[in-house]
Amino acid sequence: MSTATVSGTTAVTTPAGRMRALARAELTLLGRSKGTLFAALFVPLVMPFSLHQAAGGMDLKEAGLSVGSVVVPGAIGFSLLFAVYSALTSVYAARREELVLKRLRTGELRDPEILAGAALPSVSIGIAQCLVLAAGCVALLDAGAPDAPHLAVIGVLLGLVMFSALAAVTASLSRSVESAQVMAMPLSFASMFGSGLFVPFEVMPDKLASVCELLPLSPVIELVRGGWTGNLSASQALGAVATAVAWTLVSVFALRRWFRWEPRR
Repeated sequence: MSTATVSGTTAVTTPAGRMRALARAELTLLGRSKGTLFAALFVPLVMPFSLHQAAGGMDLKEAGLSVGSVVVPGAIGFSLLFAVYSALTSVYAARREELVLKRLRTGELRDPEILAGAALPSVSIGIAQCLVLAAGCVALLDAGAPDAPHLAVIGVLLGLVMFSALAAVTASLSRSVESAQVMAMPLSFASMFGSGLFVPFEVMPDKLASVCELLPLSPVIELVRGGWTGNLSASQALGAVATAVAWTLVSVFALRRWFRWEPRR
């Protein structure tokens, strides 16, 4: 009995144990937020079917693309936007307004552990959704297997880290949970219509595509699409990775400087 108690205490007092405990509590709270849970779970699963219909009306063969190479990256992009970014923005804002973050800082948890532990449920949902969506698109929408799966994996991992940091930054700019949802909309809409989810870069005018490629979600979509088609060169892949890393570093810098742990009064 004493050995089990000591080992259990040790597990909680380690950084990994503290983050697991916080993630379990956060998952319970997330389950009670019906609106956030619905947007995170069901919206990304429905959007690929609309995207499939839109892609079917495009002249993709001339651009060297297929319907599958458009639908799969778009589906993963929707998961990152709704299951990770939008949901996590609301989570950070809600926990701050409820003084949860302030109370957690008085204990053993360090600041990075608090942010990471709160993000784990949303990130886990995002990973599960990306796997389910990719498998579903391959099985139901004839997307085909990826030719360079390592590029798709790199893109998804970079997107998870980047949008988790962007969610914390967006939450820090809002005054309430409601305003946090509004603050997340500009980046979400810009990503949906400018990052190649609905309209691939290959179909856009060159000048417009060169600007849209600088959006945060664009390098993720480019890597995932390149992973499916195998047409992404090494220089293009490195450029996409560099853009995603740059956005992540800027987000982390803004997070460390401006993130608010207490409500604005």
